[in-house]
Amino acid sequence: MFSWYLAASTVTAWAVISVLPVVFSGPTSPHDIFPRMPAASIDVKTLAPSLSSAAKIYIPGQPQFTAFTVRWSNLEPPTPTVVIMPGIERDVADIVKFAYKWDIPILAYTGHHGAITTLGRMDYGIQINMGQLNTVSIAKDKKTVTVGGGTNSKNLTDALWAAGKQTVTGTCECVSFLGPGLGGGHGWLQGHHGLISDQFTSMNVVLANGEVKTIDANSDLWWAMQGAGHNFGIVTSVTAKIYDIVHSNWAIETIVFSGDKVEAVYEAANKYILQNGTQSSDIINWSYWLNDASLDTEKPVITMYLIQEGVTTVSPKYTQPFHSLGPLAVSLQSGTYRDLAAWTSIALSSPPCQEFGFNNPRFPIYTKSYNITAQRKAYDLYASAISGTDSPYYNSIFMFEDYATGAVRARDTSATAFGFRQDLILAAPLIVYASTDATQDYAVKELGNRLREIIREGTGSQELHSYVNYAYGNEGPRSWYGYEDWRMNRLRALKRKYDTKGKFSFYGPVA
Repeated sequence: MFSWYLAASTVTAWAVISVLPVVFSGPTSPHDIFPRMPAASIDVKTLAPSLSSAAKIYIPGQPQFTAFTVRWSNLEPPTPTVVIMPGIERDVADIVKFAYKWDIPILAYTGHHGAITTLGRMDYGIQINMGQLNTVSIAKDKKTVTVGGGTNSKNLTDALWAAGKQTVTGTCECVSFLGPGLGGGHGWLQGHHGLISDQFTSMNVVLANGEVKTIDANSDLWWAMQGAGHNFGIVTSVTAKIYDIVHSNWAIETIVFSGDKVEAVYEAANKYILQNGTQSSDIINWSYWLNDASLDTEKPVITMYLIQEGVTTVSPKYTQPFHSLGPLAVSLQSGTYRDLAAWTSIALSSPPCQEFGFNNPRFPIYTKSYNITAQRKAYDLYASAISGTDSPYYNSIFMFEDYATGAVRARDTSATAFGFRQDLILAAPLIVYASTDATQDYAVKELGNRLREIIREGTGSQELHSYVNYAYGNEGPRSWYGYEDWRMNRLRALKRKYDTKGKFSFYGPVA
């Protein structure tokens, strides 16, 4: 039996189900009756008895349904008609089996920051909210941790920190561990240990037909789950490598420049941080282009974050070249690894972790260095679009994430489905706006694509290398997973083998 929540009260399963019509009772697929059925027409009455007592089901009209279907970005979000929160792993399998039998679309939810427009293709179905599968269990030998499929990055980080351990997680505190990880996943510690997915040693995954498989490097599916995992199943738990905390102390220096310094700032970043691909594993450099009227009332400023591990003050060898450029402001902070999210404005309490009802599309691109001409051209276009408090895009951010990449690049590019290990910088304009109509949505798409195209032209390559976890949705499988024919052939063959009906095709589909 399961727990069913209706409004604020809890009632018995059968009492609630009795108010719902039983739309189908025989072996006929419900899609033979209704191609797109209303919420009440998903006959959860037949599913309910198989679920655990901890499982919860919500339908439209209930406050919990609304809360659990809110997205960080409102641009082409999925439209589930029932939300089910599994209480145990077996619940996930039973839900998927039910959906597979009746050809009902499903979408697992472990956070709310995936903004890819392909999610909008889900216009009916079951959202499987993984929030209750949030356990963290450190192995007795303290070399690995087993993490529930709904665990967020902050909870994992805090649990490991208390044990004197850490691992590579997403940087934003409100994203899940597995959401970014299934797409490769970047993190503060990747210079030492590689991507989030590089930490995985085994996982329990529910396949499209509801079968639960425990897989590791001995499975042919393992390769795909490290970079394209959203396409192949729902991971109920994963075991990952963990490491001793070598340095508890970290420091950041935030240096802000006016837009006229674009060329000089990114020349310095190329020379003193990236260093032709030899960037030290202890230094991270992010930068944002954003409006800050306290420093510049006319154009976006360039906010540079220089983050260093194992120090209380960022080394002058990194900071001095930027000081010499005449910044508008400089500030210093020191603390621990757990302060990084707050310093970079991506903590649980920071604006990016709140739901303001905006559209927040990103247009990501990987590069190997900063092309100074392209940086200037992109800045000028971006500034012309978002400057001034009357701009509908005033709160937008153009992000440039330069993590240390030594351990990422050390692993062979063919080792996993993540295809862009040799790239160094992740850039992405994030256009934040309150949509008025489809015409404006199209205008934003054109702006974002043009900004990204300027950066791509600066790479000198015809290929668009794009991070699937930030993707807008129009990039395509080669841009998300790699351009090699063998890579796409392998992904598609695995898709045919493990997901014949294409049940997992709402997030960056491989075909």
